[in-house]
Amino acid sequence: MTKYSPPHAYVRRHCKHILRHRSAAVAVMLLATALSSCNDRSTNATKPAALVRTLTVQLRDRQASVTLTGEVQARFSADLSFRVTGRVLERLVDVGAHVNAGDVLARFDPTEQQADLDAATAAVAAAESQLRVAQANFDRQKALLANRFTTQVAFDQAQEALRSAESSLEAAKAQLGTAKDALGYAELRAGAAGVITKRSLEVGQVVQAAQPVFTLAQDGERDAVFDVYESIFFGDFNSDQISLALVSDPSVAATGYVREVSPAIDPKSSTVRVKVAIQNPPAAMTLGNAVAGTAKAKPAAEITVPWTALMSSGSRPAVWIVDPATKTAALKTIEIGSYEAGAVVVKAGLEPGERVVVDGGKLLSSGERVTDEGGAP
Repeated sequence: MTKYSPPHAYVRRHCKHILRHRSAAVAVMLLATALSSCNDRSTNATKPAALVRTLTVQLRDRQASVTLTGEVQARFSADLSFRVTGRVLERLVDVGAHVNAGDVLARFDPTEQQADLDAATAAVAAAESQLRVAQANFDRQKALLANRFTTQVAFDQAQEALRSAESSLEAAKAQLGTAKDALGYAELRAGAAGVITKRSLEVGQVVQAAQPVFTLAQDGERDAVFDVYESIFFGDFNSDQISLALVSDPSVAATGYVREVSPAIDPKSSTVRVKVAIQNPPAAMTLGNAVAGTAKAKPAAEITVPWTALMSSGSRPAVWIVDPATKTAALKTIEIGSYEAGAVVVKAGLEPGERVVVDGGKLLSSGERVTDEGGAP
């Protein structure tokens, strides 16, 4: 007789069988997932070469230049002033006027100087009268002494009075000459031909002696004056050949040479004033014109790279170079000679023929493989 099994026992055996098969399936799935993860890591380990653009550097003959803007000024300029104090009665010229030597520029009210001249004239007349009296007294004492009708003391006194009267007359004449000159100083005259560039007086103004009232730029030699930054002097520029041209009309050109360099730096602008003598200035290059001056350095063979190639290694400038055999990048420090618009002059650190990364080097790492996308010489 068959043994009877309860329904719940059959179900329990059947469920155990199903669970064994399900566990095996889960294990297979987990193993497949692990193997897939290993394949992904191995794929990621093979990083593609970085795409960059390189440049093969070479020595090239270059001639650096610098251009600055200055102003045309007179070689000789002087401040003009009255020699005496007075009130301005008349002004005959203004800024920009061209004057000749001896031209009257302004006049004082000569009332005071005329009074001094009259007083000096009267003093001369009085001194002449005193001299005549002293001369007559001396002649009389001299005749009396010859006949022994007077004493030697009286004669000596008469002689001394005569000498004193002569000295007084000479002093009065000198004072008269000074008064005449002072009257002439009531007119301010140009000492040389030139152009009035500054004025600081008006009619009715009281001006003190030696107070500058006009500035006269003399005709003749001209300078181009520039305010130059001190760093420019570090370059090896030719100071004997400066090209000059008007800013408003570059066809008006001339050449010059550095005539004077200020020994002091302007504390406000931190610049040095440089004066360039203009050789045979054209007529159109007049006072006050803005002029562009260009100085060129001596030709030299140099290596230049675009500024996009410049990186840093710590605190020092560097560039990425590519090994042509392994196609890998390496960071190399350099020494910069100068910075220019769009380029950097390399003083040391690079050799002709080396390949420098000029684009795409920001995310490179040392030893990374690179691929040149082309387009660089």
